[in-house]
Parts: sequence; structure tokens; C-alpha cells
Amino acid sequence: GQTVWLTGQPLATMVGLVALTMGIIALLPRLTKAIPAPLVAIGAVTAAVHSLGLQTKTIGAMAAIKGTLPIFSPPAVPPTLATLEVIAPYALAVAAVGLIETLLTQNLVDEMTETASDTSRESVAQGLGNVANGFFGGMGGCAMIGQTMINVNSGGRGRLSGIVCASAIAMFVVSLSSQIEMIPLAALVGVMVKVVMDTFAWESLNMFNKIPKTDAFVLVSVTITTVLFNLAVAVIAGVIISALGFAYKQSAQIRTEREFDSAGLNGAGAAVYKIRGPLFFGSVLAFKDMLNVPGEEQERVVLDFKDCKVWDQSGIEAIDAVTNRFEDLGKKVVLRNLSKDCHKLLKKAGDLVDVDVLEETVQNKK
Repeated sequence: GQTVWLTGQPLATMVGLVALTMGIIALLPRLTKAIPAPLVAIGAVTAAVHSLGLQTKTIGAMAAIKGTLPIFSPPAVPPTLATLEVIAPYALAVAAVGLIETLLTQNLVDEMTETASDTSRESVAQGLGNVANGFFGGMGGCAMIGQTMINVNSGGRGRLSGIVCASAIAMFVVSLSSQIEMIPLAALVGVMVKVVMDTFAWESLNMFNKIPKTDAFVLVSVTITTVLFNLAVAVIAGVIISALGFAYKQSAQIRTEREFDSAGLNGAGAAVYKIRGPLFFGSVLAFKDMLNVPGEEQERVVLDFKDCKVWDQSGIEAIDAVTNRFEDLGKKVVLRNLSKDCHKLLKKAGDLVDVDVLEETVQNKK
């Protein structure tokens, strides 16, 4: 169970074979594309290892891959709530990772082939396939970026390439396992390292000085989280960080402008505060600070929300708090130009808030 790192001659052999594999994959397409370069590289490195008697680990030295065709075998677990409580967290995590990686792979392939695929159809098909797979004793699967890149770079474009790949794997496992176990691990490492180098968006390294700092932080955070944990955790973390960054940026957009209107309220003079920007949990503190409640001289105050969108209950409560502060000083306060959505929030809040709204000014904007 203890990890032992390669050193000395085994390490040098491994590095040399990996470099040879990557070199063949990189150079062969310049000569011919009739045969997939990764296949040629694996065959050439395997032949070199066994003909020269090089001492390096092979697939067979790590594990046996021989198997048989699957048979129908439903999961032997009791269909109870206790069973569901045990497997649900792991099932959801695996499903999330599989779905995310499939969609990422699909997006990458669409960019490479300049085509558009149906993400909903792909997701449903993957789910149904994994459900059926479970009744034959198999593990859940998804689209893999590495294998897909090899397929696409080798010329695969249609569904037939995926069928051929799956059929070949089944044939290898059932009938040709002894030949597959002869392949050096270094050959597979070389193929995957080359795939990673071809897949990685190197231009993103030049973006750090050109994109917002929050986006750069998300990029680095998701990368590190993926390495330390898994893709599902990384995506969730990235979404949360992005949401917080967006909320922070939007909170700085709130503005207020005070002006005096001689006929602002029922023909009487009033101080009109024009609110601009989004009002939500992230901007309520700035909203409260911008209104000069103690220093207001007019007896009538109008809060104009024509250019403001109230997003959540925090915004409603902030409006109620500001209104109460004005009223505690004996001011008459009304709200006007509220959106219909905001008006619905006020009605839903009921007795939780006590504000006076000019009904005729309620806008149709969402």
C-alpha cells in the first residue's frame, strides 16, 4: 500500500519510452494520416520493449484485464430507504461528475469539429445507458476527454467511431487480453500526456492580465480543486465563487440621486430619491447608507424605483427599514414606479413590511 517512486534506470527507461511515444504521435501525422498515430506509437513502443528486452512495467504487471461478456445480474441489495440513504450521496456525486465531464467533452468536440450536438439527448442517453449497465454488473460511464480526443484526432467524426471503439475494447477484454497486457505502461502514459498537451488551452495562460481578477481566481481555484478533489467539487466551487464575484460587482452598481419636485406628491413638494441599479442582499447596506434620512428637510419623500430592480426579500426589507427611518422622523414616504415583480414581493411579505405604494405607478417591467 506504500507509494514507491521510480528512480535510476527504471525511471530513465520510463521517461525515454514516454518521450518516444510522444515523438511518434507528434511526427507521424506529417508523413501520413492513414493510420492513427497513437495506435502506431503504442505498437512501435511495445515492439521495441519486447524485442530489446527492456525492463519496464506492462499493463499485465499491474492487473489482469481478461474478462467475459456480461450477464444479467440485478444488484443484490435490499430495496429499502436505508439502502437509498447509503448509496444516494455517492450516486449523486458520480452522476454529477459523469454528466459534467460528458458536457465538457461534448463542448470540446463541437469546437474542434465545428458542429452542434444535442446536450439534452446526450445526457438522457447516458443516464439510460448507465441504468441498464447496472443490471449487468457494470460500472457507470461517461464521455472521457482523453479517449475522445484520441478518437477525434485519429479521424473519428460519426457515431460509427464510438461503436468501433466500444466493440474493440470488448474484443480485447474477451479474446485478446494477453496481447493487451504486453503493452508497456510508458506507451499509455505517453499517449495521455500528449493528449493533455493538445487539449490544454495554452492561450489561457496569456489571459490572466486581460480578464477580470475574479475570473482569474475562479480559473485557478477550479484547477486546483479538480486536482485535489474531483471535477464535481471543482465545478460546484467554481459556481459558488463566480456567484459571489457577480454579487460583489452588482452590489457596486446601486446609485441614488436626490432632487426636489414641487409637485412630487399629490401636488405638494417632495424630496424624490431616484434609485438606480439592482437592489438585493449584496447592495442593501450601500442603499441604506446613500439615503440621507436624518438630514432630509422635506416632509414628504418619494422613493422612485423606475431604474431599479428589486431582486429578493433582502431588498424588500431594506426598503421597509428605510421607510420606517423616514417615518420615525415624521416624514410621509411613498414608493413609485415599482416593477410588477417587486410589487408581488411586497404583497407576499404581507405584514412583514409596511410601505405606501402608488399603485398607478406600478410598471409592467419584470
